[in-house]
Amino acid sequence: MNTVAVVFTQPPHGSSAGREGLDAVLALSALSEEIALFFIGDGVLQLLPAQQPQRIRSRDYIATFGVLPLYDVEQYYLCATSLAERGLPVNGPFVLPAAVLGDAAWRDKLAGFDVVLTF
Repeated sequence: MNTVAVVFTQPPHGSSAGREGLDAVLALSALSEEIALFFIGDGVLQLLPAQQPQRIRSRDYIATFGVLPLYDVEQYYLCATSLAERGLPVNGPFVLPAAVLGDAAWRDKLAGFDVVLTF
């Protein structure tokens, strides 16, 4: 079975990319034994708690990240550079227990997957 990395690059609200990526992860969990989520650029904002999407009439799907361990999706990685560029601390809080990786470690980890999907 192929290993799959799903890379989130878009902010959580304002487009459907994050929600579609999460839906893809849930569907892939039935087909692949190893799925990892990577968050880079504005994608790191996906994991921020206490978002208020209802204020912009958007659906709150962020809490759904919390069910991923039930689907055996347990690898999550945040880009340290992206966090720093957005003034976010590397120790969270985040809605998932994500490991923070520097640029070289990020590339090495991502290169170990057979399939990379970007949202």
